Amino acid sequence: MINAQGGVCRCSHHKVIPGLVVLFGLTFLLGALGVFSAHAVSIIWPILVILAGLQKFGRDMCKCCRGGAAGNAQ
Repeated sequence: MINAQGGVCRCSHHKVIPGLVVLFGLTFLLGALGVFSAHAVSIIWPILVILAGLQKFGRDMCKCCRGGAAGNAQ
């Protein structure tokens, strides 16, 4: 992710959402292939969605991504 200063942000939390999307897709793929039972899939996918939502709440905490007046108003 490009930060407000034009550099590449190295914060690890920027990789959480893409990682959860991959896990979300793998959950359904493995369920379709019979590796996971339908019951397991019905438990796993809501947990992944909740984790993604919680991570979005914490996104505003990243100082490297703030720009303009918001980044200077600390």
